[in-house]
Order: sequence, then structure tokens, then C-alpha cells
Amino acid sequence: MSNETNDGEPIEVLLIEDNPGDVRLTKEAFKEGQVGTTLHVAADGVEALDFLYRREEYADAPRPDIILLDLNLPRKDGEEVLEEIQNDTDLSRIPVIVLTSSKTTEDITKFYELQANAYLVKPVEPDEFVELARALEEFWFRFAELPTRTA
Repeated sequence: MSNETNDGEPIEVLLIEDNPGDVRLTKEAFKEGQVGTTLHVAADGVEALDFLYRREEYADAPRPDIILLDLNLPRKDGEEVLEEIQNDTDLSRIPVIVLTSSKTTEDITKFYELQANAYLVKPVEPDEFVELARALEEFWFRFAELPTRTA
């Protein structure tokens, strides 16, 4: 079990989320966690892809070790973002965890077909949201082996 990547660096997380409340809860949960993470936030799909492709203001952005993706995003939605990630040979190695409020069977099926690594439904209660974030951190950042970070 490790709380850092193979190169000894903290785990780089890209949270793609437009709800400031959910961003705050996620930051708080990760800050209190036992795992060394650096959380980056993109508020919409276009900003997320700029971060991932290191365009413009994100030219020096680190390559994330894991992506937390909301579905309902402005400018470019979660489906479009995930399709673009999966169609890029470099980006497709990054695990993508869908973190959304949608419980529809259609969305769940569609995102697994698009190669999401997990589909998590956001709880309504703040305490439950923090518990979910901690469970996600525990599994993905302590127990799961993440791919080696690329340049």
C-alpha cells in the first residue's frame, strides 16, 4: 500500500466539477485524508481538456494520476470529455471516476461503455459526500496501483 506514486510524488488528482459546494467538500475530505494528494479543479469540460492537453495557462500543468469527472458540465459535458480522453492514447491510461448526481441506468451503462473506471453517485448529505470521498481516496489512492505517470 502506498500513498504516493511510484516516483514518490503526491498523487495528482484532476477534479472536473462545476458545483463550488462539491469542490469544497472534496477538498476538505482530501485534506483530512491520510493520503498525499494534490487536487486540481477544472470548472467545465473545456477547461479540463485545456488542463489535460496543457494548453494556454495550463502549459505547466502536471499529468493527473486520476480524474474525477462530473457529467453535467458547462461548455463541454462529461460524456464529451470522457470520449476525448479515451480517444487519446496517452490520456486513456489515466483512470476516470465518474462522480455525479445521476442515478439513471442509461447514464451508468453509457459511461461504463465509454470506459469509465468507476461510476459513483454523489450523496445529497454533506457528511455522506465526505464519507464517499474518503472511501474513494482509501481505495484508489491507497490500495489500487495507478499507471506510471507519463511526461
